[in-house]
Amino acid sequence: MEQLYTRWGRDLDPENLPDIYPRGLLQRGSWISLNGYWDYSIVPAIQGKNDAQRGYPAWAAKCIRPKKYDGKILVPFSPESVLSGVNRQLKPGEILWYHRILPEVHPKSFGRRLLLRFGAVDQSCVVFLNGEQVGRHMGGYLPFDLDITDRYVEGEVNELVVKVRDVSDTSFHAKGKQMLKRGGMFYTAVSGIWQTVWMEEVPEEHIEEIEIVPEPDADLVHITVHANAQQVVKLCIDEPSLYINENYSQMADALVEKIFVAGTTNECITVRIPKAHLWTCEKPWIYNVEAQMGSDYATSYFAMRTVTIEKDEEGIPRICLNHEKLFLRGILDQGMWPDGLYTPPSDEAILFDLRGMKAAGFNMVRKHAKIEPDRWYYHCDHLGLLVWQDIVNGGEPYHMNYVTYAATLRSWMGLRTTDTDAVKLARQSDAGKEEFRQEIAETARTLKGHPSVFAWTLFNEAWGQFETKACTEILRNADPERLIDSASGWFDQNCGDFRSVHYYYLTFSVKPEKERAFVLSEFGGLPYRIREHAASRKLYGYGKKFKDEESLTIAYNKLIDRMKGYESEGLCAYVYTQWTDIEDEVNGLYTYDREILKIRNGES
Repeated sequence: MEQLYTRWGRDLDPENLPDIYPRGLLQRGSWISLNGYWDYSIVPAIQGKNDAQRGYPAWAAKCIRPKKYDGKILVPFSPESVLSGVNRQLKPGEILWYHRILPEVHPKSFGRRLLLRFGAVDQSCVVFLNGEQVGRHMGGYLPFDLDITDRYVEGEVNELVVKVRDVSDTSFHAKGKQMLKRGGMFYTAVSGIWQTVWMEEVPEEHIEEIEIVPEPDADLVHITVHANAQQVVKLCIDEPSLYINENYSQMADALVEKIFVAGTTNECITVRIPKAHLWTCEKPWIYNVEAQMGSDYATSYFAMRTVTIEKDEEGIPRICLNHEKLFLRGILDQGMWPDGLYTPPSDEAILFDLRGMKAAGFNMVRKHAKIEPDRWYYHCDHLGLLVWQDIVNGGEPYHMNYVTYAATLRSWMGLRTTDTDAVKLARQSDAGKEEFRQEIAETARTLKGHPSVFAWTLFNEAWGQFETKACTEILRNADPERLIDSASGWFDQNCGDFRSVHYYYLTFSVKPEKERAFVLSEFGGLPYRIREHAASRKLYGYGKKFKDEESLTIAYNKLIDRMKGYESEGLCAYVYTQWTDIEDEVNGLYTYDREILKIRNGES
């Protein structure tokens, strides 16, 4: 492949990375970013059988650091990315070591705790401080925290080591669209640290989470401040603000003043919000929350909005925002970058994509087979862009002929297929099934506080699909407030909130149901390769290959207009494939480097 850069990747200063607190739903003012250059080394793994705890093999047992390191890696970029400075694929039979010296702090002198936080490490890791294990984690897409106070020695050199193993698509772990042998609609596998790492000091008794559940129909919001102690907590809810640009936020018209309440941690505090400003795609009003518990102080935010399925005057189920029918015009986004791969090269790069989606006429984005850094969702919340979020797929290697070509034909013929064939659906491992069940709940807990997130995709195109109804209930219990697409594309099991179909070939028709909304969760994929802005000489897409922007634009607009016409027949949403080109796949509205919008005056 040819190496492409985005404008933000070209301008990246490794010695002066942006200093932005990475987690919007629980913010503190005092933190230390650990992004920047770390030592790294890639060495052969010590082979051993898995233990009983979620697949940790013998390699995880000890901290036997390499005698010397291969060089420097720029965290938080994965070693496979050019921005990391390594540009090398980690293989299943290898270990990736990270090493750095921690900044000097003095938590024990002031009776405080020192927390080490990771946005995401792919795929499994063990963390050591001064030679002793302080924690480990499995799952390449979810955040985790470690209390390192007891191992941190004030006034001494403190060595942090992270030991990573990533078997990528050779096992049942969550993998998204990563493949060691990339190509077509599957992309370069990433590994290691790919989101922000940071430290922060907190009081001995401190806030761990601010859980907020709005109830707009009753003018209420339910707030639970989770903490490691039962204490009085004071809350301040500010009047809502409307994000205009990076320098200015518009406040509401003084209809809501600051609200002060008090309660107890780990217990629900219900607050009345008079004359609430509802969150919409046009006016995404955000309420800010301050929480004070003893000497600990943290902030969060929420929005007053509901997303429901309600029947229209003809009895057709419709998706409603704040009880008003909303036709969802969506774009598929896989979150890949030519220079950072899974990691956006900057906050400005994230905003470029999201603002561009809204400018192109989309009110929704489907985040496909990936979980983004929290800042991505923060910006969707404030920009008014609804998010349809996938639970990241796992399972053994997929049988593509069965779950793609044969499934497409069966879906078109109206034939239903069960989800019980463990071999063909790549779900033979009991450990893999249990891991996925846990990650359903962990993903919901991680993201459900974001008002932009309105729906989940549980299984996509039968990749690792199993026990669909039971898994839907796990997700429903973890997040009762959002809609669920239990089976996107095909292999529908008559559960969830959507009848969800994909359309790339054959013909398409709308068949409304009595209770579930009918949605087109993927379609389009019109390919057009611009050689100077392509990462690969290959050309992958769906249907006719276009040779210029004019012919592509005509075909795109014709297809979009056709989909708009289906609304009257019962279609509730569509998701066009996709926002950008990715490696071989050249069916994006933008080129992979975000330099060329291939649709002239593109509007959906």
